Amino acid sequence: MAFDFNGKTAIVTGGTQGIGLEIAKGIVEGGGHVVLIARSKDKGEAAVAKLGEGNHFYQLDVSDTAKARETVEKIFEEVPGVNILINCAGVISTKKFDEIDDAEWTRTININLNGVFTMMSAVYPHFKAAHAGTIVNVSSVAGKIGGGLLGTAAYASSKAGVNGLTKAVAKEGGKFGIRCNAVCPSLTLTDMTSILSDENSQRIIAGIPLGRAAQASEPAQMVLFFASDAASFVNGEIGDCDGGIVLDG
Repeated sequence: MAFDFNGKTAIVTGGTQGIGLEIAKGIVEGGGHVVLIARSKDKGEAAVAKLGEGNHFYQLDVSDTAKARETVEKIFEEVPGVNILINCAGVISTKKFDEIDDAEWTRTININLNGVFTMMSAVYPHFKAAHAGTIVNVSSVAGKIGGGLLGTAAYASSKAGVNGLTKAVAKEGGKFGIRCNAVCPSLTLTDMTSILSDENSQRIIAGIPLGRAAQASEPAQMVLFFASDAASFVNGEIGDCDGGIVLDG
């Protein structure tokens, strides 16, 4: 289904492939515009060309704190009406806990958690001044169950951090008209998960009550709902799109 994004412009990190690209498509289909952020210039330019006129791409590694803040300021100077931030950029870490070295830990936290913090804190003053803004973070079921499906300890820790940060910003930002929510997918068919062997895929799917992996468009739909005015009174929600794994009470 299409949610209404007329008059909306969203920054989407990791928006050139997988779930992020499906989110971007949904916003454009709903009448809005997107500002895609990703590391690959070729993928970014190709994605924007397909999305059509009025959409933009900025090349950025979100773990580069100074560059991220500089890029966000540039976006607000050059692109009118930005009122949504969707953090979808991320990396996977599959090493067992006793195999994680400092470099692996730092890389995972810097992109998955610190990158989300930097982007959120960079847009926050703009949203606060406008007394309006919506943030949606793409987290993971790993952040609730401690990993064990695809991502392991470093990945689970980064996503648990995203969940806590989401709730904190929802509490603090609500009085300024800022909503902040997160979506926790489980196994989703993307380039990131294509590294899985058939054996591992089947092992994970066996633990999903619906008995299958998600298509990228499925968690994207939950993100689009949270980002839209249809969710105007939803704030601080850590929503599961996991086929029934977590079953929060």
